[in-house]
Amino acid sequence: MVKKRKYSSRDKMISLISNDYRLLQVLSRFGIQLGFSDKSISEVCEDAGVDCGTFLTVVNFINNENLENIDINSLSLQSLLHYLKQSHSYFLDFYLPSIRRKLLDGIILRDSDVSFLIIKLFDEYVEGIKEHMEEEEQHLFKNVEALINHKAISENDFPVYSRHHEEVGIKLRELKNIIIKYCPSDSRANLLNAALYDIYRCEEELESHCRIEDFLLLPAMNAHLKDK
Repeated sequence: MVKKRKYSSRDKMISLISNDYRLLQVLSRFGIQLGFSDKSISEVCEDAGVDCGTFLTVVNFINNENLENIDINSLSLQSLLHYLKQSHSYFLDFYLPSIRRKLLDGIILRDSDVSFLIIKLFDEYVEGIKEHMEEEEQHLFKNVEALINHKAISENDFPVYSRHHEEVGIKLRELKNIIIKYCPSDSRANLLNAALYDIYRCEEELESHCRIEDFLLLPAMNAHLKDK
């Protein structure tokens, strides 16, 4: 069971994972390796060269989804950008290909029935996510890098991305409905259920990823611009 609470730098890192297993992905994307014994969050972040304030902000936002008491001005754009880049790599290079393999293992693929449609919809969804993330990396992330390197940009260069996030996930919801309603009778139930479970988890993680960009990254960029 996930326990919602606000973490501080003095808390043990192990308690963070014990209370909310989802935060394992946060550690990975910040480059924090397992094997940290009973060290505090601040000690683990220091050992890994991670900005502790940014790490805690992301962790508390995911765990509580509450923007109260979040100091946007204290966020490290460089640490946040690294986290988001690693998130993109995780989805595109690992998680989505893993789900596709599970789908193929769970169904008998034929050109003439719903099994083909399931794979087709999934591939279309992945292509849409890939295009969206590549556009972010080419434009939004480059603007973040420009700010980090003290180069001038305009507020008009990035507000459109929050609107793009509203479109993410439509095909995935359609795919879930097709699997649940029209699953081929000769599919391998356990394997297909495992793929469907991962699709639900992927949807949740992508929504969380988009909220971090919308409610942490973009406000941090605005705050950085106002300080110029």
